[in-house]
Amino acid sequence: MTVELLNGLDHVRRSINGSSCRQKRSEIGQFLTPASIARFMASLLSYKGENIRILDPGAGAGVLFAACVDILTSRDSHVHSIEVVAYENDSAILSVLGETMRCCEESCQQAGIVFRCEIRPTDFVEDGLARTQEGLFSVQHEWFTHAILNPPYKKINAQSKTRKLLDAGEIEVSNLYAAFVWLASRMLEPGGELVAITPRSFCNGPYFRRFRRGLLNIMSLRQIHVFDSRKKAFGDDGVLQENIIYYAIKEPQKPDRVLVSSSHDASFERIERHNIPYERMVVPEDQDVFIHLIQNNADAQVMEQMKSYRTSLEELCVEVSTGRVVDFRAREHLRTQPNEETSPLIYPCHFKEGYVSWPMESCKKPNAIQCSEITENLLVPSGYYVLTKRFSSKEERRRVVAAVYDPSRVESSLVGFENHLNYFHIKGKGLPPNLAKGLALYLNSSHFDRYFRLFSGHTQVNATDLRKMGYPCREQLLRLGKHLQQRMPDQTNVDAILDAECTRR
Repeated sequence: MTVELLNGLDHVRRSINGSSCRQKRSEIGQFLTPASIARFMASLLSYKGENIRILDPGAGAGVLFAACVDILTSRDSHVHSIEVVAYENDSAILSVLGETMRCCEESCQQAGIVFRCEIRPTDFVEDGLARTQEGLFSVQHEWFTHAILNPPYKKINAQSKTRKLLDAGEIEVSNLYAAFVWLASRMLEPGGELVAITPRSFCNGPYFRRFRRGLLNIMSLRQIHVFDSRKKAFGDDGVLQENIIYYAIKEPQKPDRVLVSSSHDASFERIERHNIPYERMVVPEDQDVFIHLIQNNADAQVMEQMKSYRTSLEELCVEVSTGRVVDFRAREHLRTQPNEETSPLIYPCHFKEGYVSWPMESCKKPNAIQCSEITENLLVPSGYYVLTKRFSSKEERRRVVAAVYDPSRVESSLVGFENHLNYFHIKGKGLPPNLAKGLALYLNSSHFDRYFRLFSGHTQVNATDLRKMGYPCREQLLRLGKHLQQRMPDQTNVDAILDAECTRR
């Protein structure tokens, strides 16, 4: 019966996530889980023990715990009882959730398994904190053997009640999904299992540093599943989010290897699997505990290759910053074309063949910004700068795209870089010409791009992540710079130049 239930819940999901309801689902940050993903997630759990207690926070229509019940009732099982606690505070879906509970109870009765369930129509963060904290007003702690969740994806407002509750509970996260996973892991008994589908944005960056440390401190990561396209996990709902599924056990000992699997989409056909050494996925000496998603031997080779580039930007005396001009805030000062009272304003659309081509009449963006006392702090002195685009998508051929701002090509004493760009500089001023050119060539290499993709699931290329990367030494970058003339070489030549120059001693 549960198989038919899962298929039926898929029809419910499409209806609820349909165009008429999509805005509301986006506002609360949650889209319901497709049945195929629910089945896959449930299959990762081992269900040890006779008495199973399942936590499903943000349960929606209940497809996740229903997939677990389907597995436990469709095979010869040692399980004596199943108890489900489902949190869901969206009143519009509670009736569907209740019906899912009743169907699961019928399936368990037919299989001779005791089934108990509880729907908690309350905020999981508030209730979960109360149940995991010690104190005079805390609620009695309860433990679960399993947690399965597709939590809401929504930034936490700094002034919100949720933020204050999390701060009081010493849970430093910037997004609701991380708060749900952190709390769920706390509510597991020792040896308990967790499987979740969330954005992979927590794998890197400063905003999720404490979350990564906290999660990996109490949970032993065993498997991560990656979708080749960010459009495919919730594709029929129009959700463009790079999601991953991960399975972990609550125990301090880390595994020697982690299984990394991948599929093109949520049909899970032709799954590729690779066992990756844990120390390659989470590098022991990395204080930021970035999680590298190595999917194949080629990725492993890139990891090994990048060990050759150990120089930091700080050692190069180079800094990277986000462009100062936020165009919608400076709209009254922007000009379509330059004049005697303006300075160049550079956008990603000005990138051409590895250099900045300015002005661009075909570009729909302004080409200039008015020079005045109001805008002077938005501009930097003319010089050689290396620029990278901040925004890209997984489907683009390259995640990192760099170009050189060459002052000999643009006559101006000042220049503005728009906020959709990062710019490399030395104390707010330009770089030596060959250093800038060598840095741009390195950033445009396949080695750099592929390594960046191993840990970054963002659609953004943040300055923080660029600071985290290793670079060739100054002498190597200067040699690389001599190869960049009037245009960036094609990709094959860029990689060949990098390989040849950076293996020299």
